[in-house]
Amino acid sequence: MANLASTYRNQGRWNKAEKLEVQVMETRKTVLGAEHPDTLTSMNNLAYTLESQGKLQYALALMEKCSELRSKVLGPNHPDTRSSSCALGDWMDKYNSSPNHTPPAAPTEIERLQHIQEISRGLQCNDRSVAP
Repeated sequence: MANLASTYRNQGRWNKAEKLEVQVMETRKTVLGAEHPDTLTSMNNLAYTLESQGKLQYALALMEKCSELRSKVLGPNHPDTRSSSCALGDWMDKYNSSPNHTPPAAPTEIERLQHIQEISRGLQCNDRSVAP
């Protein structure tokens, strides 16, 4: 599923990529744990997809969490940690330097959970529509 989500992301099929990436991330959290490196990779990928869609507040919050967890789990000098930290810094610079842009406030935990819940509901509806 992660590979299919990556393919969708590379094709610019953001909505499909986002739905699959949420599903992969949540599954990995359940199976592997919230701080497992594979779960953090899924979190990183979802943040990139959100940023590509212009969902800045969610992307920044998710990448910040990913960067913090990667630093804790992998160490601050690990290439994955540095990659997440660089992306976060680049996104902040990009949006802070825009003369007409005020960075949005980070979403609350409830808003993030509501966003994931909306996507999960859509996935459940899709699963029922393709059931044999």
